Amino acid sequence: MLKSVKVIALFLLLFLTACAPQFEKEEEVVQETDETREKAIIPRYNISDSYYRTILPFKEGEARGLVLGRLNTRLDIDEFETGLMRVAQESFEADRYLYQEGQYLKRDTIRSWLGRKLSKEQLEEQKLEENENVGLNPIFEYQKGKPYEEQMKDSPIYLTHMLEHNYLIKNKNDQLELAGVVIGLALNSVHYYKLPDDYGDFAGFQRETEIDDDEIEREGKKIAEEVIGRLRNIEGLKNVPITIALFKQESISSIVPGHFFASASADADSSKLGKWQTINEEYHVFPSTDVSEAYREDAMMFSNFKSDIDDYFPNYTGVIGRGFYKNDELQQLTIEIPMQFYGKGEVIGFTQYLTGLVMEHFPNYINVHVYVSSESGQESMIIRDAGAEEPYIHIYN
Repeated sequence: MLKSVKVIALFLLLFLTACAPQFEKEEEVVQETDETREKAIIPRYNISDSYYRTILPFKEGEARGLVLGRLNTRLDIDEFETGLMRVAQESFEADRYLYQEGQYLKRDTIRSWLGRKLSKEQLEEQKLEENENVGLNPIFEYQKGKPYEEQMKDSPIYLTHMLEHNYLIKNKNDQLELAGVVIGLALNSVHYYKLPDDYGDFAGFQRETEIDDDEIEREGKKIAEEVIGRLRNIEGLKNVPITIALFKQESISSIVPGHFFASASADADSSKLGKWQTINEEYHVFPSTDVSEAYREDAMMFSNFKSDIDDYFPNYTGVIGRGFYKNDELQQLTIEIPMQFYGKGEVIGFTQYLTGLVMEHFPNYINVHVYVSSESGQESMIIRDAGAEEPYIHIYN
């Protein structure tokens, strides 16, 4: 066993040495906005072709943190951000453009747009002007004589959040300029609501109703057309390309994240979105009936991997996978294995065995990430990126 530990340590040393980035001196440029002119730094090193370089000093987005209270799960929050970057790469290549958090949509603006549109009577009650009636979700006004729950079902909240990404490029004068903006619109697939009690308070258990996919798409595209017109009235966004992408978030109880399903772009001189493009992305849980019916070969591949674990280690509590599909092909498989261990030697031996299974069962055009944990926390991880000859292995101390 000691020999095995030394082999792993030597392998990690060689791997990290070979992959260690060669940091050169960062590049200084000038970033200009309508109001300021300041120095910015472009990092020389990019950790992956899948990610954009981010200029320094890091500028927080105007609506930073607002997403936390708007999306149902942590999985949705992460996918909304990273998925929007994948959408952006269709127009702004990661090796040419730089990423910056949204600087144009203000927090208060997003909050007001996420509200419901108000009726004439509601405007008068709240003493608001018509130009303050900016909610993008449908009007809800209680009608006497009609069951409240029925009215709520007929008027769901569609738009739950908005996310802005800015993409910059260096011009011939070594200045950074805004090259384009990508906006994500997160849409509910389930409408959650409560009913008022006898005192008018919204109490009791939370009710829910599913929203049909066709309805999500129809309302999302309608909202996007309104949004592009409003964006053109914001200083700095009048003459840049803008892409809007629609994201369907999953239910609160889902163990997989939502996904983007459509996008459209407006040219720099247009306030109208062009033709909508379908985004064919989805997540599946392994094992599950859904993935067995949709992707039988992938389901069998995972099942064989799991069976070999069963044969080796009887103390496991489950093997769960989450597969990301794009254009009906498995792109990445993330596997979580909670185990009961009685010593570090068991962790090392099991991780070695798992590494062999990863190489044996999964073709190298799939990104495979395996995370092994116990009651004490993370124990080890195995990362085998697509095209890589050898995986990256880490044993936590």
